[in-house]
Amino acid sequence: MTSDNENHNKLGTFFKEEYHSLRSYTKSRIDDTADSDAEDIIQDVALKLFSRPVTASPIHNIAGFVYHSIRNRITDIMRTKKTRIPIEDSMETRLLEFTELLYGKSDNGYSEDMGKELKKAIVNLKPIYRNIITAIDFEGFTYSELSSEIGIPEGTLMSQRHRAIALLFKELKTKKETTN
Repeated sequence: MTSDNENHNKLGTFFKEEYHSLRSYTKSRIDDTADSDAEDIIQDVALKLFSRPVTASPIHNIAGFVYHSIRNRITDIMRTKKTRIPIEDSMETRLLEFTELLYGKSDNGYSEDMGKELKKAIVNLKPIYRNIITAIDFEGFTYSELSSEIGIPEGTLMSQRHRAIALLFKELKTKKETTN
C-alpha cells in the first residue's frame, strides 16, 4: 500500500511540475495544433495512470513512464484518427449538400431563408430522427458506426433516416409554397 501512495504522490508532483513540458511535448508530436487536443491527451494519460490498480508494480522512473505513456496514447490516437473537420467549418457545406439531397442540385443554390427553415425543421424532428440526421449527414458517421454505437440495426437506421428526410421534405415544401 505504501508503494501505491508513493506512486500516486510522485505522479501528482510530476504532473504539477512538468505539465507545461508535457503539453509542449504532446503538441510537438501531434498533427493537430489545437491546445485542447494536447491537453486532452495529457488528461487521458493522467487519468489512466492515477487509476492504476493497487497491485500494479511501483514506477521507478516517473518521467520516463509518463512520457512513454503519452507517446503510446498519441500512437493509439493517430492509428484510429479519422480526418476530422470541425463541425463549425463544414456545417454550411453539409447543409448545402443536405439541401441538395432534398431538392436536387440547383444552379442558384438555396436561399438563406430556406437554410434557416431547414435548421428549424431538423430541430423540430423527433429526437431519434434528429440524432440520426445529425450523425449521418452532419457528423459523418457511417450507418455501421452509428449502429454499433447506439445499438440499432443498420437497416432500421436507414429506414428512420429515410422517414426523417421525407418529413423534412414535406415541411420545407410547405414552407416553400407559402413563401412563393
